[in-house]
Amino acid sequence: MTTEDTQQTTVFEHIGGAGKVRELVDRFYDLMELEPEFAVIRALHPTPLDGSRDKLYWFLCGWLGGPDMYIERFGHPRLRARHLPYAIASVERDQWLRCMAWAMQDVGIDEALQERLMHSFFQTADWMRNKAG
Repeated sequence: MTTEDTQQTTVFEHIGGAGKVRELVDRFYDLMELEPEFAVIRALHPTPLDGSRDKLYWFLCGWLGGPDMYIERFGHPRLRARHLPYAIASVERDQWLRCMAWAMQDVGIDEALQERLMHSFFQTADWMRNKAG
């Protein structure tokens, strides 16, 4: 067994690296813009979505075990603090999760990995709620 065989693969590598993460993020924001069911979360984002796309891409790369591009640019993510200016309740949480689930399916993320990621996404998204409902 080689050293490479004993090293654990990161989710970033398993998902397909930077190209697949970018594809996922782009599909996520494309769906947000195209699908009326995501209108509530779309309204929380600026126009155009270029900056939002980049920030989520940079964040997810590091969060998934790849390069820490977000931290290099902005420091610690402080997700809850950065989202406090936006009213986030269960509706916003659920729209975000549905949009991400759809995007993962569309870009062909392995089903078992989708389930694992959705569990983590739910925990984070639920923690982001800052208003009743």
